[in-house]
Amino acid sequence: MRSKRSFTRAGFAALLLSSSCTQLPFGTNEPLHEQAPPALLGTPAEQADQWQNAKQIFERRCVVCHGCYDSPCQLAFSSFEGIARGANKAHVYDGARLLASDPTRLHVDAHDTAGWRAKGFFPVLPEDNHGDPAQALLVRMLELKRESPLPLGGALPEGFDLGLNRVQKCPKPEEFRGFAKKHPSWGMPYALPGLDDAEHSALVSWVGTGAPHQPPVPLAPAVLEGVARWEGFFNQTDLKSQLMARYLYEHLFLASLYFEGVDEQTFFRVVRSRTPPGQPIDEIATRRPFESPGPGKFYYRLWRRLDVRLAKTHMPYPLSDARLALYRQLFLEPAYEVTQLPGYEPKTAANPFLTFSALPVQSRYRFMLEEAQFTISGFIKGPVCRGQVALDVIRDRFWIAFVDPDSPVVAHEAQLFEREMPDLTLPAEEGSNGLLINWRRYARRQVRFLTAKSQFISDLATSPALVTLAQVWDGDGKNPNAALTVMRHFDSASVVKGFVGGEPKTGWVVGFGLLERIHYLLVAGFDVFGNVGHQLHSRLYMDYLRMEAEHNFVSFLPRARRRVVVDAWYRGTKAVTRDQVYGKLAPFDQETGIPYRTRTPEHELFALLSDHVAPVLTRKYGLGEEPDERLRKALTPLALLGGERATRLPESSFIEVRGRDGSSKYFTMMRDSGHSNVSLLFHEEKQRRPKEDQVTLLRGLVGAYPNALWRVSEADLETFVAALQTLDSDREYDALRARFGVRRTDPNFWAYSDALHAAYRELEPLEAGVLDFNRLDPR
Repeated sequence: MRSKRSFTRAGFAALLLSSSCTQLPFGTNEPLHEQAPPALLGTPAEQADQWQNAKQIFERRCVVCHGCYDSPCQLAFSSFEGIARGANKAHVYDGARLLASDPTRLHVDAHDTAGWRAKGFFPVLPEDNHGDPAQALLVRMLELKRESPLPLGGALPEGFDLGLNRVQKCPKPEEFRGFAKKHPSWGMPYALPGLDDAEHSALVSWVGTGAPHQPPVPLAPAVLEGVARWEGFFNQTDLKSQLMARYLYEHLFLASLYFEGVDEQTFFRVVRSRTPPGQPIDEIATRRPFESPGPGKFYYRLWRRLDVRLAKTHMPYPLSDARLALYRQLFLEPAYEVTQLPGYEPKTAANPFLTFSALPVQSRYRFMLEEAQFTISGFIKGPVCRGQVALDVIRDRFWIAFVDPDSPVVAHEAQLFEREMPDLTLPAEEGSNGLLINWRRYARRQVRFLTAKSQFISDLATSPALVTLAQVWDGDGKNPNAALTVMRHFDSASVVKGFVGGEPKTGWVVGFGLLERIHYLLVAGFDVFGNVGHQLHSRLYMDYLRMEAEHNFVSFLPRARRRVVVDAWYRGTKAVTRDQVYGKLAPFDQETGIPYRTRTPEHELFALLSDHVAPVLTRKYGLGEEPDERLRKALTPLALLGGERATRLPESSFIEVRGRDGSSKYFTMMRDSGHSNVSLLFHEEKQRRPKEDQVTLLRGLVGAYPNALWRVSEADLETFVAALQTLDSDREYDALRARFGVRRTDPNFWAYSDALHAAYRELEPLEAGVLDFNRLDPR
């Protein structure tokens, strides 16, 4: 039955969409332009309570599906501005569009109601003095859920489409009646249990009293001081400092910056503003960070992030006095001159080797290595990370090591870049409307560059003694970023410090030039709103960069073994593809100086790499670090699970183990899917090799998009693991889900979700964010 709750008519003036988009000095929120305040009901204290209650519900019940770019209907509940912006029928992720679309980045591409409405967004809240709160789209979606609640228990009923590329239904207010008639079970939250009575009433009341919104708590003096110091650093006027600031900005524009040891829960992003420090921020919106900021002077500013932290986009990056000193040491103290600043012409700006040729190569490389997990996270957590086609360019799990910044290769790389500059161009030079016919041009350039690079390295590595693990960065004995693991979960991915899991199928060794190109291809240069040509160029070019990283890895193997290993990695591909990796097109014939002892040196190399970085190797995710011996023993068989039984498991699962004392511990179970190769753009299923699937089990919670949630008591843990070990049919899996799974229809789903997020914040207080439940298994 529809709720009989009566609504008070409230006047709504223009919503204060600009309240977080512009800022006074040091991140204090205030609009640049005067707007009429909304007509609200109740006292200021009552309005504050209304907003705080609503805000908590949005964070706990709505953001888990409506966070950022891939929010259904672009409706973002991660901030008041996102709610006020409303919904949009257009898809942000569209791999088939012929022309780039206008960007719709929250807080960036429009700052008021009129601006968003011009971009096709329609309201979910009343927007005028005569609007009836009962007719607000947000309220009607919540009421629809109460009229047709989700049946609790069992698998999700038919009629719900949870596919990644599903056709989204985004009714405008005037279309709602038809939508409700056709899809009566699609109320909000979609395909999840409804809100309880208290939560429902709180949101309805918030809308009914005018959707009040409160400004953020003022920043602490120590944080204000930090912002002032860093804005001053970014805006020094000498040419050397200006070039450094541009380089830092183009690498940190996605970062969640925070002041280490001062306030590690308040985050900022660095932006370009038309206004200097001391005035409200007026951000210059460009598709890419290296595009022209337009005429006139601009300033780098720190913009306070007010949105809910999302696990899929949150990339914390620390600022401190030590970091400031490091930047001075890397970029300002070395003896080099900057006589002229580079321009912003596309062919120049899209090529960092040309734009920043005056900056020392070792300084740029050291900068990226210092927070290498963050650097790699850019293409894992940035806009490109969403989608199977975007990610089938990488293996399901692989380890990354880095060339030592003090190696001869890095010391002389600037000469290589200067000589080969024409072949270092990247697809972003075309802008966001790439032409498919240009792909062969990039392919030829990459082949020429690899050939020149291999000859360059051969000239430096003139003896086997120079091809050893001494050329691999050991983190200087203190930096855990020296060893990383990337885990792909079909259409999402994660990167963590340490070499996680057993020996992977492949490995990367990454040097400066490769790391810089990955960043400018998939982070700084990628436009999620670009056309099909731009997106395909980016994906295909990354294929070459992956092969280059693997080529670096196999170069440490004996010459006779390199071809054998690459053939195993690239089964089913043409010879020309394998030639890219083992060196026929880009020959590197120097023998390795590593003394191997077995006929399978590739296995030894993974072990030797682990030993090489052992002093800085993060081990917290390893099952061997679990202090509870009984728990460790019970879970070990699961960590060894492989083959077709592993194939029946989801890509990513969270397991809660409830102890006898009522406490809980959390583990992440990843399925590493076997492939004959990852070089083909489409039809990934034809490359699948289920018999090669294996499970990686991690302590803690890793990944933003869990596919399954499990809750197991310690007393039942051995039964649970034994059932997974003998899993032979979908029927057996469904029975296991019924017994141990936390399904979408679980009557205690939201209580479990709250406990899960609380545990995540306790385990990872700096990195934790709201998880995304869009990809939860419907079974």
